[in-house]
Formats: sequence, structure tokens, C-alpha cells
Amino acid sequence: MSVTGILGKKIGMTQLFDDKGEVHPVTVLQAGPCVVTQLKTLAGDGYSAAQIGLIEFVKGGKVNKPMAGHFAKNNVPPVKLMREVPLAKASANGDGAQLKAGDKVLVDIFEDVKYVDVIGTSKGRGFAGVVRRHHFGGGPKAHGHMFQVQGSIGASSFPSRVFRGQRMPGHFGAEQVTVRNLRIRGIDLDENLLMVEGAIPGPRDGYVMISLSKAPPRERRGFGGGGTVDPLKASKKASGGKPSGGKKK
Repeated sequence: MSVTGILGKKIGMTQLFDDKGEVHPVTVLQAGPCVVTQLKTLAGDGYSAAQIGLIEFVKGGKVNKPMAGHFAKNNVPPVKLMREVPLAKASANGDGAQLKAGDKVLVDIFEDVKYVDVIGTSKGRGFAGVVRRHHFGGGPKAHGHMFQVQGSIGASSFPSRVFRGQRMPGHFGAEQVTVRNLRIRGIDLDENLLMVEGAIPGPRDGYVMISLSKAPPRERRGFGGGGTVDPLKASKKASGGKPSGGKKK
């Protein structure tokens, strides 16, 4: 078996040019290196998964005794961030069949992959109003008016409460965001770098979770009408040049 995801950091954004000369905005991710800190099994835990940790320097005083015992049990170094990822079935040639605690997880798991899903934490914006938080149009912009005031929310004598999910001012950002089906534009196996097309939520040096795409898009082949068939031409070809059906005169 092999893992289907890896922990990493967002380095920043740049752009790449393809063979046709078209520019693509990409985000550079530091994907790993990670280490398998624990294996979950069907017999012992009821499900199969791998607990991986991002290899970073951690001071000894930052690791409490329960976590120190957890790392010592599996003979792995202390890590700062850990997540569980599903396991993929072993391939026909047996690659990755003997996964165990202490094994490293590198960016090469995406070497033959086209799309990935990335989970990050968006930037925290603090307390924000409805114009910034929900993109409201605001009020009149003339002199004497308060442009960004929300106004009445409509709940007075009935129902005398605020509906759940009502769009109002409040805490904005600092939420988990998943971006799906990001195309891989480059990979550096030596430095564990992954370049994906598009933007990733979060600031620079923000932690992200990179995993195999759960529902990758279908590849387009040619233009939209390339796969269509003219029924008249198809019937003539099937009947040897003569139109099928109808009565002879």
C-alpha cells in the first residue's frame, strides 16, 4: 500500500510558460518530506489509514510526554504537524506493499499524477462588515450617508430572532478551504517542490494538505464537435454508399 497525500507549506506564486508559449499562474508548494508516524489497521482501529507528520525541527520542550511516548513507540522523530491520510491499494508489481511506521513520504507520490486537491486555511481578516464579508452592494454613496451600514435584517415581531445562516457582520477568514482539481505544472524530486496551477488559500509558509484528486476532470479531446457523427453519412457508409431505408422507385 501507499499513502494518497502529503503535508507541506505554501512558498508563493509565480508563472510558467508551456510549449505553446501560454503563461500559467502557479503556486509553489513545499511538499514534505513527511514520515509515517503510525499505521491504522482494520483489526485494531476499524479502518485503514496512515498518520503522517511533516518533518520539521521541534524543540524538546515543545513535545509533551504523551506525544513523546507516541513517537518513541514507533521510533520516529518528533514532528510539529500530523494528519491522517487514506491508503491506496498496492499496484500489480507490488510497489509500496510493505508500508510501515518510520517510512518517508516524498513528493514522488505525485510523479504520475495530473491533478491534486489542496486543503489550506484562509487568511484571517478579523471582524468584517457585510460589504467585505458577503460582497453586499452597500448604501448610497452620497454625502451624509453611511455607505457600509447593513441596515435592517427584517426580524421584528415575528419571528423575533435571527435566522441561522443570516448574512451579517462577523469574523471573516481563518477557515478551512479545499481547492479541487489543481493541475500539476511541475515537480522537483530533489527539493520536494510541487507546482500547481492556480491559487492556494492561506499566507506564505502556511501549512497545506496535498492529496490525490478524488474526482479528476475528464480530458478534452479535440474541439467540442469532434466526437459527433452525421447520421446520414453513417448510414451511407454502412450500406455501401446507398442511403438506408425507404422504398425503391
